[in-house]
Amino acid sequence: MNIAIIGRTHILLETAKLLEKEGHQIKLVVTAREAPEYKASVADFRKFAKQIGAHFIKTQNINKEIAVLTKKNQIFNIEIGLSMNYPNVISQEIIDLFPLGILNAHLGNLPRYRGNATINWAIIAREPKMALCLQYMIGGELDSGDIVARQYKKITLKTKVTEFYDWMEEKMPTMVKETLAKLAKNPKYILEKQSTNPKDILRCYPRIPKDSKIDWKKSNIDILTLINASAEPFSGAYTFYNGQKIIIWDAELFFDEENYLAVPGQIAKINKKEGHLVVICGNGKIKITEIQIDNYRGIPSQRIKSIRKRFE
Repeated sequence: MNIAIIGRTHILLETAKLLEKEGHQIKLVVTAREAPEYKASVADFRKFAKQIGAHFIKTQNINKEIAVLTKKNQIFNIEIGLSMNYPNVISQEIIDLFPLGILNAHLGNLPRYRGNATINWAIIAREPKMALCLQYMIGGELDSGDIVARQYKKITLKTKVTEFYDWMEEKMPTMVKETLAKLAKNPKYILEKQSTNPKDILRCYPRIPKDSKIDWKKSNIDILTLINASAEPFSGAYTFYNGQKIIIWDAELFFDEENYLAVPGQIAKINKKEGHLVVICGNGKIKITEIQIDNYRGIPSQRIKSIRKRFE
């Protein structure tokens, strides 16, 4: 098939490279300004487009580019679009340029978990699993089209958001390849129609770095899920100690039989042998095993020596 790729992230770029190897033709590459956590830059997409002879466009709003696309005759022979992490909702006018529409890769269990930061929110909400979907775009709407492919991955209290991005990187290229093969045989193929009942739909809104500041008054489970949901490729859950910002990269629940009175954020123990800290939360305790302070990243006991000051 002749394909347009629309979006950002190295997962889209690697998927496009696989499709080229499989004999598909990438005719159009549309990207936008990358986010800090992305491994692939605008320059990487531009280089790829040049290598394969595809038309390249960088724009935050593809809907404004429709006149350019049509005048330059860049889309008339393109059968389908593939979108991942494009920053704006695409209009039906753009979607209709492609006979088979635009497929959108979405890390979220549709119709629930539409929108942004879906896996981060799912970890925080302690969902038992989350899906990776391919679904048709509907112009002006968010993640509402029929589903053509879906796979699931479990979520536990040990699951970090990092694992889902690695999983998506592993699964998505093959998922797209297999879906295109199905559509070549049956252009009307779908796996499941999405519900339009508002009760079935959960809209997720964006998260920003300051949302990952730890509130030690919350339970140890709430704090652990925030740490897991803020892990790489994101900027990490953080707190302050003696006025210095500390990123917490790894932690686990801690249980003992101690009776205590303490203000949440109190460091209860510094284990010099193993290097971890035990911190008191609003309910329960948590073991902190990896931190970052400025350029140092490692065990907490190398930088935190006293329980006289609390995490704030």
